[in-house]
Amino acid sequence: MKKEENSRRRFLVTATSVIGAIGLGAVSWPFIDSWNPSQRARVAGAAVTVDFSKIEPGRQITVAWRQQPVWVLRRTPEMLERMEKTEHLQRLRDPDSSVTTQQPDYAQNVTRSLHPEHLVVIGVCTHLGCIPHFRPELAPKDLGADWMGGYYCPCHGSRFDFSGRVFKSVPAPTNLVIPPHRYLSEAVIEIGVDDEQAG
Repeated sequence: MKKEENSRRRFLVTATSVIGAIGLGAVSWPFIDSWNPSQRARVAGAAVTVDFSKIEPGRQITVAWRQQPVWVLRRTPEMLERMEKTEHLQRLRDPDSSVTTQQPDYAQNVTRSLHPEHLVVIGVCTHLGCIPHFRPELAPKDLGADWMGGYYCPCHGSRFDFSGRVFKSVPAPTNLVIPPHRYLSEAVIEIGVDDEQAG
């Protein structure tokens, strides 16, 4: 009789434990699932694909990535030549992109890009977050005779060249940020993912 009671007791304890664990799992799942990013958050952080062949040389387009404007500029040989002039380089605060947090390793070069012709840069001033204007013209009256083209922030006067490198003596402390990106083909890039992240 005692053996029968012990085995019944064991069965009831085991059955109660199993049912309790299932109930706890059912109650906990919505809470655990709430830690995952929402569909809206996943879309906001998703990679963006851009076809450079649809951008004329010397022009740029703006795309949104992680709720920020990203400029995609197709530079001309003249733009590249202006950026490399010695007098221009001497006026830059960080011509060699030494602040490594401002770009991936593969963009720590003069053009701050994988291919010199193409620039991908977050269009937010590193001073107070204003949106600089694209000013490709040479020596306009409002920017002075030494302006060789680039980006001008109207909020506090910060200036950046065609690589997003910041000039000396302006409020912005660092170069514009280069987001991770990679080439899917010769003319198509994906912003938000680079080969290291994809691999």
